Amino acid sequence: MLSSMLLIDAANVVGSRPTGWWRDRAGAARSFVQRARDATAAGQLSEPVVIVLEGQARRGATEGTIGGVEVVHAAGEGDDTLAAIAASCPGPVTLVTADRGLGERARRVGADVVGPRWLLDRLDD
Repeated sequence: MLSSMLLIDAANVVGSRPTGWWRDRAGAARSFVQRARDATAAGQLSEPVVIVLEGQARRGATEGTIGGVEVVHAAGEGDDTLAAIAASCPGPVTLVTADRGLGERARRVGADVVGPRWLLDRLDD
């Protein structure tokens, strides 16, 4: 049985809290990716975890997989990259986003969709 992929819309999750992330998008992305890696190492998140970064946030973390967490840089719109990953995954996918349009696209290809709070609660433990 294939394990479920946790697919994260980083812009949507990071942007869900007014932490000043907009002043340093790359730094916010770097911090978020590290929190996800720490949570995965601690068993709070199950592998595989895929985080999609777009725009200026891409400078915050290099593409690749470390500790079960893969960082993907969206070439264009992050939503298109997230939808394509959800559609191409051979196993179950849980997408973390509050974006209704993206959520609908993901549900059409069989993904489950949860909001940022679901993930942030696990990262804050």
